[in-house]
Amino acid sequence: MGVDKHVLRGRIAVVTGAARGVGEAVARRLAERGARVAVLGLEEEVLAEVAASLPTASHYWHVDVTDDAAMAEVSEAVRSRLGRASVVVANAGVADSGPFTGSDPDIWRRVIEVNLVGSSITARAFLPDLLGTRGYYLQIASLASIGAAPMMSAYCASKAGVEFFAHSLRAELAPCGVGVGTAYLGWTDTDMIRGAEQHAVLRELRAHMPPPARKIYPVRQVAEALVSAVERRAPTVYVPGWLRSVQAVRALLPGLVTRLSRRELMGSQFSATGLLGPGGRAATTGRDV
Repeated sequence: MGVDKHVLRGRIAVVTGAARGVGEAVARRLAERGARVAVLGLEEEVLAEVAASLPTASHYWHVDVTDDAAMAEVSEAVRSRLGRASVVVANAGVADSGPFTGSDPDIWRRVIEVNLVGSSITARAFLPDLLGTRGYYLQIASLASIGAAPMMSAYCASKAGVEFFAHSLRAELAPCGVGVGTAYLGWTDTDMIRGAEQHAVLRELRAHMPPPARKIYPVRQVAEALVSAVERRAPTVYVPGWLRSVQAVRALLPGLVTRLSRRELMGSQFSATGLLGPGGRAATTGRDV
């Protein structure tokens, strides 16, 4: 039996990190399905443009997902202006790359705070609504949740963390009728990924991945898959779909990656990238997540 194509009509959806990339595309697809969307982030002018361009009566909130008090205030404001959320997409995320030795501790910590702590704060802020609406929470994870890569310790740690946060939350909330999904994404054509190509360390890492894992997928295709998962209240979604098969061999991946790194990266010298893309630059200054 197929999903009712009008299942999202009139619903209130919250998307973090919605100024650009996957978050913006997901907000747009949700609105096209009839949802009213609260777009959250810290690039205020861009968020305002996104909200104004959506086909349903939506609104934006300028907020840092790592700020507990501010997120609590936003959840109240969303409830007052739009209604109780029945969909929350925890998408806000940043990434950096480079050797852990000599890495900037503030940047390393910021990746963990935005990606992992920010997701938990998002869930805490909106769970009262989801419990009331028997709603659905979608956590954006990554291929990095399954197989860690060298030179990306903070990002991989944060995405492994959000994967297991979502697993735990799914089991905890199942008796309450709240669905929790985890989205595993490969390379997606966003500003962050386009910016990554400028850095030798990320070009090198991508070049040594298996050919299917190097492919960059259009953001619209990724967003369509994510919104379909929302409609189905899916426990997992993989984009591309073949990532699901990687789960079966994930125990072997650390050893394989270590052997490959020893052979291919020995003697290589790489510089740290800092936070990647426009969203990363904004996060560095506290303006966006």
